[in-house]
Amino acid sequence: MEPITIGFVGIVCLLLVILTLRIPVGFAMGIIGFIGFAKVLNLKAAYGMLGTEVWNVFSSYGLTVIPLFILMGQICFYSGVNKRLYKSAYAWMGHIRGGIAMATVLACAGFAAICGSNTATAATMSTVALPEMKKFRYNPILSTGSVAAGATLGVVIPPSVVLIIIGLQTGESIGRLFLGGVIPGILLCGLFLVTVFCMCVRHPDWGPSGPEVSFKEKMMSLPGSIEMVILFMLVMGGLFAGWFTPTEAGAAGAAFALLISIVSRQMTFKRFVAAVSDTLKVSCMIMVVIVGAIIFGRFLAITRLPFEAADMVAGLPIPPTLIILLICVIYVIGGMVMDALALLLITIPIFFPMVIAMGYDPIWFGVLITLVTTMGAITPPVGVTTFIVASMAEDVSIDRVFLGVSYFMIAYVVLIALLLAAPEIVTFLPRLMG
Repeated sequence: MEPITIGFVGIVCLLLVILTLRIPVGFAMGIIGFIGFAKVLNLKAAYGMLGTEVWNVFSSYGLTVIPLFILMGQICFYSGVNKRLYKSAYAWMGHIRGGIAMATVLACAGFAAICGSNTATAATMSTVALPEMKKFRYNPILSTGSVAAGATLGVVIPPSVVLIIIGLQTGESIGRLFLGGVIPGILLCGLFLVTVFCMCVRHPDWGPSGPEVSFKEKMMSLPGSIEMVILFMLVMGGLFAGWFTPTEAGAAGAAFALLISIVSRQMTFKRFVAAVSDTLKVSCMIMVVIVGAIIFGRFLAITRLPFEAADMVAGLPIPPTLIILLICVIYVIGGMVMDALALLLITIPIFFPMVIAMGYDPIWFGVLITLVTTMGAITPPVGVTTFIVASMAEDVSIDRVFLGVSYFMIAYVVLIALLLAAPEIVTFLPRLMG
């Protein structure tokens, strides 16, 4: 069997194993990659590759950035940042029609930017926002949809764990990827707010206005959000100004988040232990996925499937834009049936050389595929963020939650179309900062 054929069979087997046997994706990629490597070369070479790659991954200084940013998010989570952010956003926007849902989106954006996790944002904001919107008789389609969609902002707005993984996988600058995600993240948040407004215009009874809040109360609510703005500016500003490396930025952010939680007297020793424990669990899960993806990537590399595919696509008599659209469709479909991070790690070795060969900017492509795969977090049948919100809203059926997020999918489509039409939306800040 030709090596390229073996590579194609390996991809098919991986998808079948993930979808049918329910083996954790990191182990599935590692096992299939090891077997495929041994098939193309020999068992001794496969053992040598396994030992070398595992050592290289776990001895890599660059990977230390992942647990540090996760720790920062977990400290913020256990110190009640979500409640303070929501209180601040609610005070300023809760009095307008649909304002509580808009406040939820803004609070999700703020918390997700620090947390960087869709699932954690969905779970924490559901406990705060859903009871409040239920009290003011918001339609469950709007309330659950705004929480589920808002929770996905953390993958786009930096610091994003997914952008970190893309940077490590492709060798691109993590700082430049973060810069590239700033404007699209802000635009996506704005499009979500427009979506809420349009839903309330069409269905005025879906989002009744809340009580008017005095200016004094609005000002008193600001400290709950200002501390997170300072944290965000410290991490991102220090990173872009050259004060920190990505790892040092994560460490500084975690230390400052801990300082804030101690000063506000929201962090107990029990909560701190829980934050460290959750950081360890999430970090280990990501590390296993990365190791599996690298082993599988080495297998694909020796089959030369990615490079042959890149050469074949580059020679096709069709516009490069059409090829990018086809890649986006593949990511949308893939995101519906498997985890976004796993999908990226599997497909980047295939599509990244192809896109670079066509002359596209790697930072632009990294942000674009992050957006496209993030759609999978709220689309059926996997839609993990949607299922979390549905489980938190016990009296709302899953089909109504999916109906709610379907309105926000339009915002994703609009933003992706904008990025395809004007790549400068992504590349402007990285080029400006050099």
